[in-house]
Amino acid sequence: MSGPARTRVLRSLQEGLTKWPRDPLRPDCQLQDVVGKRLEKELSSSSLSAAQVEAQLKQVNALWSLVENRYQNKYKIVGNLMEPRSNPTHYTDLIKELQEAPNRTFFGRIAKRLGGLIRFS
Repeated sequence: MSGPARTRVLRSLQEGLTKWPRDPLRPDCQLQDVVGKRLEKELSSSSLSAAQVEAQLKQVNALWSLVENRYQNKYKIVGNLMEPRSNPTHYTDLIKELQEAPNRTFFGRIAKRLGGLIRFS
């Protein structure tokens, strides 16, 4: 890969990774860190074949398609797909749980786990 093309791919990759949201559930393992290290290592090697260059460009394009929500915009969710008949509040409850989880205390996590183990029905 030539110098300008390599820097363009790296710049596009770094810009896409900075726009990717941080994961509050796993603060010690972020997608930005993992993907950034791997791709920079691959792009820093001087001998890349044309197939490897093409693969890198496809990965950068895939990252940008996720950052820009292309698929969410292209495939809109219509109707009551997010409200299944068996449990209409399932997805609402799931989103609420994911938003509360990072701020839960140690004892809150234990209480939640015990509450899941013990069910009265």
